[in-house]
Amino acid sequence: MLYGITAATAALLLTALLAGALRTPALRLGLVDRRRRTRPVPLLGGVAVALATCLVAGTGDWTRLAPLGAGIGELLVAGGAVAALGLAADVWRLKTRFLVVGTAVAAACVVPYDETGVLGGMLAVGWISAATLAFRSLDHADGLAGTVGVVTAFGVAACAAAEVMDGLAVLLSVLAAALTGFLMHGWPAARIGLGACGSLFTGFLLASGAVLARTGYDLAGTAAVLGPLVALGAADAVLVALSRRLAGRALLRGGPDHLAHRLRRLGLTAQGATVLLGTAAGGGVLVGVLVHAGWAGATAALWVAGAALLVVLALLRVPVYAPRRRSAETMTRSAGPRPAQPRAPLRQPVQPPRRQPFSGVQPPRRPPSSQVRAPLRVRNG
Repeated sequence: MLYGITAATAALLLTALLAGALRTPALRLGLVDRRRRTRPVPLLGGVAVALATCLVAGTGDWTRLAPLGAGIGELLVAGGAVAALGLAADVWRLKTRFLVVGTAVAAACVVPYDETGVLGGMLAVGWISAATLAFRSLDHADGLAGTVGVVTAFGVAACAAAEVMDGLAVLLSVLAAALTGFLMHGWPAARIGLGACGSLFTGFLLASGAVLARTGYDLAGTAAVLGPLVALGAADAVLVALSRRLAGRALLRGGPDHLAHRLRRLGLTAQGATVLLGTAAGGGVLVGVLVHAGWAGATAALWVAGAALLVVLALLRVPVYAPRRRSAETMTRSAGPRPAQPRAPLRQPVQPPRRQPFSGVQPPRRPPSSQVRAPLRVRNG
């Protein structure tokens, strides 16, 4: 208990210090989020989260003060590899297929096949990859991914504690503390961003930890727990996919069509949208924890799925795409050749009127007005 509090405090302070120290080098190296055009936001906040989490958790396992246990050390190493892949994506703008393949390989290294079986292991690998990439899509607004990550980490840690997996619970508690330290710099308006490094690292640890905590349970009950834990990320991914499909846009083409973007168009502030989405994520996580602990039935997950579907359908009606502007050349081609207009006749120069010669007769003068009979005096003051 004492070590858990000490580790969480150390992770929080270390992440806050690293995030503040890495901001200036990121700006000088040009590692900024190009989606934000108003101001440059550096993308090394995820490096601070990953380093602090790995250092604190690794130190506890090395000193045997808080041993992680079998399989948790491999999870931490695989999470570090995913974080390195995300950092490469931040620096070199890797394509999405490389992130999918790398995340799937890392997930395949942490799934316990002896307990899940081959088919269950393949399903677990697919779910971990999808949940990790869905969590990455939440990094579209300042502080949103960090807030959702903190709430989900506490929920998955509660599930691990219920299974007496102390090492996994400590690791997720350290991750939640590191994300809290990041939010000191990443809350709207953010001075540093999480980036693909931090979002992939966080999403991978959360998804893999949830799978490890549910190992040994039936498939239907596991789906009823894992679904509410990632309900917000899944709703955002479905909303974006449907919106781009209906608009005829490419699926991987970015745009302001995520959850927070649509809430901002409805009039919410950046802080208000983050708090609202964080509260919604907390409700889904609470349902998942209750179902895992046996305090709620599996049908409670259907209520979460129904609420997420209603949110997606409601926000799908919010216009987010600007109308396409047609160039002048395209409009000329589509209109066809213009008909020939008749030329206007040339105007003849206007000759000035000729002056009549003087005949010696003066024109009659106008008589003076009868209303003015005396000089008019005006006084001032």
